[in-house]
Amino acid sequence: MGFVKVVKNKAYFKRFQVKFRRRREGVTDYYARKRLVIQEKNKYNTPKYRLIVRFTNKDIICQVAYARIEGDVIVSAAYAHELPRYGIKVGLTNYAAAYCTGLLLARRILKKFSLDTIYEGCQEIDGDEYNVEEVDGQPRPFRCFLDVGLARTTTGARVFGAMKGAVDGGLDIPHSTKRFPGYDAESKDFNAEVHRNHIFGQHVAEYMRKLEEEDEDAYKKQFGCYIKLGITADSIEEMYTKAHAAIREDPEHKPKPKKEVTVKRWNRAKLSLAQRKDRIKQKKASYLRAQEAE
Repeated sequence: MGFVKVVKNKAYFKRFQVKFRRRREGVTDYYARKRLVIQEKNKYNTPKYRLIVRFTNKDIICQVAYARIEGDVIVSAAYAHELPRYGIKVGLTNYAAAYCTGLLLARRILKKFSLDTIYEGCQEIDGDEYNVEEVDGQPRPFRCFLDVGLARTTTGARVFGAMKGAVDGGLDIPHSTKRFPGYDAESKDFNAEVHRNHIFGQHVAEYMRKLEEEDEDAYKKQFGCYIKLGITADSIEEMYTKAHAAIREDPEHKPKPKKEVTVKRWNRAKLSLAQRKDRIKQKKASYLRAQEAE
């Protein structure tokens, strides 16, 4: 056998430095985070706000946060599970729900900083590009940057639906139309009508109609919750239109009502010292009475 060079020797392991925990877990892209978090020195301690959008299997999380050494500080947050309050009880993770969640967050944070009356955002939703403009003599619009995490930034991705909702709600987020549904990479044209249809859930409505015609059993199985609530393909747009108006009217977070729970115990409650002494005293008295009776 020939000579084999030992690459990973003692010196290698002594000098080895492990990566950050969240990189080892594969949950944070530090290359992107560094560029989203670091603020210019001449801005001193001014927070650099990020619009954080994350998707789970059943929920959408939208937060506005800024970084500090001890950890990120969440300024405001909105979740898709809040949408049933505004009339959207099904389809809480689709593109239209992402738009509503972004809109809810934008209106909520602007109300928090008393900017909601100055910057009302895009009232007539047409799916086209919209950028909030600064009002003379008033505070500047609330500016933040989209943080998509590890999500694939493909054309038509739902993260851009949440961003569009936040922009239409009155936040200043640098963006273009290149990743919205309706953009054609070959011709470099943007069809705003396609984007509008996604915002109002028309892509879901079209699929509902198609599935109902082709396979009614599959339609009943896949859209069972829609059928139970009486939501048809024709009523979807109206549902989202009402939700947008309701969000603008009252974006405040409402805490859940507290449930009164009666706790069941299967074992005896712990006795205090005085109760234990009293118990022993009673046992003694009982034993002495039994002895006397004999």
